[in-house]
Amino acid sequence: MGEALLGGLLDAGWDADEISVAEIDGDRRRYLEERFAARVVPSAAWAVADAEVVVVAVKPSDVPAALEGCAETLAKDTLVLSIAAGVTIATVEAAAPGRAVVRAMPNVAALVRHGVAAIAGSAEATEAHFQLAERVLGAVGGVVRVSEPLLDAVTGLSGSGPAYVCLVMEALVEGGVLVGLPRETATVLARQTLAGTAQLLSTGSRPEDLRASVTSPGGTTAAGLQVLEGHAVRAAFIAAVKAATERSKALGRGE
Repeated sequence: MGEALLGGLLDAGWDADEISVAEIDGDRRRYLEERFAARVVPSAAWAVADAEVVVVAVKPSDVPAALEGCAETLAKDTLVLSIAAGVTIATVEAAAPGRAVVRAMPNVAALVRHGVAAIAGSAEATEAHFQLAERVLGAVGGVVRVSEPLLDAVTGLSGSGPAYVCLVMEALVEGGVLVGLPRETATVLARQTLAGTAQLLSTGSRPEDLRASVTSPGGTTAAGLQVLEGHAVRAAFIAAVKAATERSKALGRGE
């Protein structure tokens, strides 16, 4: 996710000279330098000096150590933007005391600049801090603001959502194969159907209206939808979001 964000920032016109990346692994450091022509250093303390915003993009268990190792170097007005899954604002504040914190939950579509992230801020986070976080995360997709307790629900919906959509595509492909299509053809048709529908919805169309527009009374789509409703597909997706949300809450409690 950190690599996706770095690429998005550069594509969005951010100056590579204004971005520093801390990476302790030597091979990974060389890879990032070659791919992005960015300044990549082995120590976070070197990267954060005088930074306007520090993006914490490490494994959740590594967040305290990563921040504590550079806390003294952070300017007092530096924004700490954490994209580490499940790590609370309080945990980040404890490792970087006195700094404004914004916690974000992005998703994997950031890799292709079509992600979506939800953000929540600490008491010290001002409107300017939120806008800065939105500028950074906006380089790889959309951004919405929520209260921190709702980030678990965000995880259950958009964080896990790409996996649900992939499962839908797998099922459509298998359905196509079942009725006689070559697998390669079924894959192309299913992929483009999902991509095209997403584009239609991105124009502001409501899903219920779009669904109704392609569902003629007594037609093929109506027959297919009847089967899906009979198998409680709608209820299954709702239950999946709820289950993923509850699991996110449990992980946040260390369970």
